[in-house]
Amino acid sequence: MKFAHIADVHIGCWRDPRLKELSSLAFIKAIDDAISEKVDFILIAGDLFNTALPGIDQIKTVIRKLKHVKKAKIPVYYIAGSHDFSPSGKTMLDIIEEAELGINVTKGNINSEEKLVLEFTTDNKTGAKITGMIGKRGMLEKKFYENLDKTNLEEAIGFKIFMFHTALDEMKPEHLKDMASSPASFLPKGFDYYAGGHVHIVSERKLPEHGYTRLVYPGPTFPANFSEIEKLGHGGYYIYEDGELKRKDLIIKKSLCKTIDVNKKTSEEAEKIIEESLEKENCEDKIVLLRINGKLKSGRANDINFKKIIDNIYSMGAYFVMKNSTKISSEEFEIIQLEHGSVEEVEEKIINEHLGQIKNNFKSESSAVKELIHILSSEKHEGEKVTDYESRLKKEMDLFIKENSE
Repeated sequence: MKFAHIADVHIGCWRDPRLKELSSLAFIKAIDDAISEKVDFILIAGDLFNTALPGIDQIKTVIRKLKHVKKAKIPVYYIAGSHDFSPSGKTMLDIIEEAELGINVTKGNINSEEKLVLEFTTDNKTGAKITGMIGKRGMLEKKFYENLDKTNLEEAIGFKIFMFHTALDEMKPEHLKDMASSPASFLPKGFDYYAGGHVHIVSERKLPEHGYTRLVYPGPTFPANFSEIEKLGHGGYYIYEDGELKRKDLIIKKSLCKTIDVNKKTSEEAEKIIEESLEKENCEDKIVLLRINGKLKSGRANDINFKKIIDNIYSMGAYFVMKNSTKISSEEFEIIQLEHGSVEEVEEKIINEHLGQIKNNFKSESSAVKELIHILSSEKHEGEKVTDYESRLKKEMDLFIKENSE
């Protein structure tokens, strides 16, 4: 048996069109590689899109590639992640299944004891039994796991795959310590492969003593923010073949990450240090990241001519340049700064600082706030009237509040 495990594609996540294109190219390369590897099937463990209702161009990119997969007679099995899940239940993933370009394996029903009973989707060629759970922002999928009847899943015979889009306590790295997570015991035991998503890390863990043979996070197909490019450099995915796991790198563009210390320098000295540190670097066709740290003894960050520095890097042939100067402070000025991190990390920090200020009936105030932010951040669809857009958001919010209030 041979299959590809992909997760966290996030088509459309970057605002800049150059990086948005790289994200799409990474997905295209992953699919082309999987086809050339002659896999039996492909797993996508959530967040194929960055939003439940993406733009037309992003939809075309995915549909075009999934048609290639179908032509190669390779099934695609997927679950909804925290980004491509929609509280209204309307998502582009439904269109993919309706067009017979993929199969959503999160299927089941509620039994007489109000427990969620998941069903298996069986791969015709290999006989692999696949099921999985959706991911929602702020660990709102937790209640599904708590109400999950695991009996039929654990007793089933054959090669079994469980797809999940959740952070696990046992695999969460230190830099994501504030991310909401759950213990591995939330998952049903006795599966041959646990195909994870949501946590943008490359990690494999075996907990056989607890009933979990192979828990796997493949990382994103392309880094989704500044810090991910620093940590990962590039995206990738996994190929599983008869018990062996092989990492497949997706290097669309190489990256150059420079961390420069300007502590106890003037703003003029800092500018010179930054320029000199880049003089001998090969920036040709690379994503160049500049992270500047330190407390200036005089001047401030705004006095450093970053535009000139960045223009010079582009003249050296760089594909794209990003800088992070939030850690520059000054002895002369008090600067109010947000702690740098991913959007989710900054969001989490701000929400936690303001919890409990307003009386509410939410089962989990933190999780509810995150989901409401997600609903309100939904963009107006092409051709959608403003009144229809506002009505849609109101319906989604009313439905969410009704389902998540005590």
